[in-house]
Amino acid sequence: MTTTASSLFDQPLKVGTHEFRSRLIVGTGKYSTYEMMQQCLEVSAAEVITVAVRRERLVDADGRNILDFIDLDRYTILPNTAGCFNADDAVRVARLGREILAGLENPGADWVKLEVLGDKKTLLPDPVATLIATEKLVADGFQVLCYATDDPMTAKRLKEAGATSVMPAGSPIGSGQGLLNPNNIQICLEYLKDNDPDYPVIVDAGVGTASDVAVAMELGCDGVLLNTGIASAENPLLMAEAMRDACRAGRLAYHAGRIPKKLYATASSPETGVIAQG
Repeated sequence: MTTTASSLFDQPLKVGTHEFRSRLIVGTGKYSTYEMMQQCLEVSAAEVITVAVRRERLVDADGRNILDFIDLDRYTILPNTAGCFNADDAVRVARLGREILAGLENPGADWVKLEVLGDKKTLLPDPVATLIATEKLVADGFQVLCYATDDPMTAKRLKEAGATSVMPAGSPIGSGQGLLNPNNIQICLEYLKDNDPDYPVIVDAGVGTASDVAVAMELGCDGVLLNTGIASAENPLLMAEAMRDACRAGRLAYHAGRIPKKLYATASSPETGVIAQG
């Protein structure tokens, strides 16, 4: 049976006990208004959206709760521990997220996007604290999606600690630099999927435009998580659409198999039957 583009794309993204058609996960921060956020979420076609669940981040300056602007029947919330700089705080915030989402009867109550940051300047993850928090949260019954560096050995250790998904950073959060080290991402993919090809690897952070999404998916990543690339674009709605289409295009290109890169040209027209020179 011939594999078609549509049948490839119909394969769901599986992350632990969750399954989704869309492989683009988007955040809810940094939008100019909650109304703009709503529109961009819809255009992106995302089924999973991340929300920072610390109490002071749920309510804006006007006293409006971000959850009031999210269709909880349509989206699975991926609560995240953004703003945590040690393992204990991250575990505490993860449990808060579970409590909130369980009360709202949202299926996202059983998982968490774990962020344990090293410092406020780079917002890069603290690998040791991330590992400690992963072990604690896994023991507490969470499905843990770990924001991590692109270091393959760290990725291996997080998986061994029970992480449901390891999410290597393309570049620092909000930097828009794209994938600075695609070679490391490829090695992470090799190590994480060795004897476990369905293990989900999702690029998280640093995505600036649609081509960055396409590159990540062409490498063989299972999904891309982004926020600033849409929310801070000059036209967020257009960028949400671009990110959506790039995710699909990159996945199809990965399965299609690109041609090898060559130093010199290869004629695309047949060389036989050409008119001889007189």
